[in-house]
Amino acid sequence: MSIITISRQYGSGGDEIAGRVGQILGYKHFDKRLIIQAAQETGLSEQEITGFSEEETHRVQSFLDRLLNRGGGTAAVGRVWHQDIYGARYAEEVRMSEEVIVTLVQKAVRGAALSGNLIIVGRGGQVILRDEPDVFHVRIEAPMEERIMRVKEMVRSEQRLDNTDIELRRRAQDRIVERDAASADYLRRFYHSDWADPLLYHMVLNPGRMTVFQASEIIATAVRELHPSQASHEPA
Repeated sequence: MSIITISRQYGSGGDEIAGRVGQILGYKHFDKRLIIQAAQETGLSEQEITGFSEEETHRVQSFLDRLLNRGGGTAAVGRVWHQDIYGARYAEEVRMSEEVIVTLVQKAVRGAALSGNLIIVGRGGQVILRDEPDVFHVRIEAPMEERIMRVKEMVRSEQRLDNTDIELRRRAQDRIVERDAASADYLRRFYHSDWADPLLYHMVLNPGRMTVFQASEIIATAVRELHPSQASHEPA
């Protein structure tokens, strides 16, 4: 079995590369469903995890919102179900702290990794699975100008804005700075690690020097070399 973790700067093309690597090797992707599964095992349900923070007072909070694909707003609230002596079920409402959310993510990542042939994008996979065998850690970085161009198109399509190029550029650059800072803060705060430390990774790639296809092939080739048995799992 083999696991690939991919850490990427926002707008670097890391998500596209992860998708292409999955196609090449036939690997599945770690997603929100596995976090929800870990939450359910502790008595919480997907419907009962609602938002995360009351106030966006720290960038880590907004990162955790995105980590669970939730918008900001209300505090994360869950219900743990109990049964009384008469067999009736009742719910106890609990507030979910940052630490609880992070623990759920760690549990989900470690549990999913047991199945192998998996790509984990972000979510601290490079530190959660740092010392595990058969895990290949990749970092994707790209020139700022290239990232701005990519995020400008994202902003334009998401918000359907008819803004000037200068306004789109400003929005894109602000988003890049915010997202990168939140990701770095998350690893620093909960794992005492430097997000950009090259020693966390087997490979650091700059897709500004190559195409997404080439970067994906380099990663897939490295995984094949380190784990030759994975070749048999690739799609025909």
